[in-house]
Amino acid sequence: MGEFYLKHEYWLAFTQLFLAMLGMGATLRVKDFVAVSKAPKAMLSGLGIQIVLVPLAAFLILVSLDINPGVAIGLAIIAAIPGGTTSNIYTFFAKGHIALSIAITAITTVACLITVPLVLRLLISEYVPPDFSLPVGKIARETLTAILIPLALGMVIYVQLPRYNMQIAKWSIRISLTIIVVIVLGAASSGRLDWNAFGSTNAMILVGFTLLLMCMGLVAPRLLGLSRQDIVAINMEVSVRNVNLAVLIIASLFPASNSDVAGLGSMALFTALAYGALMMLPAVILIVGNRILDKRSLTPQRSP
Repeated sequence: MGEFYLKHEYWLAFTQLFLAMLGMGATLRVKDFVAVSKAPKAMLSGLGIQIVLVPLAAFLILVSLDINPGVAIGLAIIAAIPGGTTSNIYTFFAKGHIALSIAITAITTVACLITVPLVLRLLISEYVPPDFSLPVGKIARETLTAILIPLALGMVIYVQLPRYNMQIAKWSIRISLTIIVVIVLGAASSGRLDWNAFGSTNAMILVGFTLLLMCMGLVAPRLLGLSRQDIVAINMEVSVRNVNLAVLIIASLFPASNSDVAGLGSMALFTALAYGALMMLPAVILIVGNRILDKRSLTPQRSP
């Protein structure tokens, strides 16, 4: 499997992301985005936290700590990418503002054509070889073909094939998850994932970054006076990143076939996949915590 992964790393990542975005698009309608236009405060708050505060948090960590270059690249890419396709599902389970979550995911996904290359250039240019340049145009093209096109195609399926859209969405996401398993197994068997090389210090830094994003997603919207449902939606968008896109970017910028950058790519890939596992923690906390609060708010209060 390791040899197969090394030969097809990029296309595995591309196919996985394409199917994930197609599946999400098949559950969306244009009116889902219009629904939140009447509450611009929550929308603008979520976008501001995603686009400005998350990269700023990554920047502060990178300049404050002595971090392995590959791990730094992984953190920067995690900060640059938009919220993940599963954030909408988790928001539903947590009984948050689903329409807001969907709208923020969609807008940040479109915006990442500009924000991803910009954030990567600002955060990780010093960690790559002197003669290495970030292929901004290539990242933009891949974001268009792997995210925006399948998202739009999925929305067309919703309108044109309403009887089958949920089945298409379900199987697209299931297949994409299967490909993620293949990527993890292939990367592990090829030597791209090495726990010993990653080290406990880097693991603690990544855990700290995960918790920092969760706290940021809770505190910032609360200070802005948003509702609990809005806070849940925004926190999910901040905490649950589009790791699929991160894997695609890493496979593109630091391919395993290029020995000059494979080491950086291996550490960056491990960082992204490890974050993909760690981000389940804030998601579970939000789902359980908000459901408990929701039940309490619906429980009739006894008279003294």
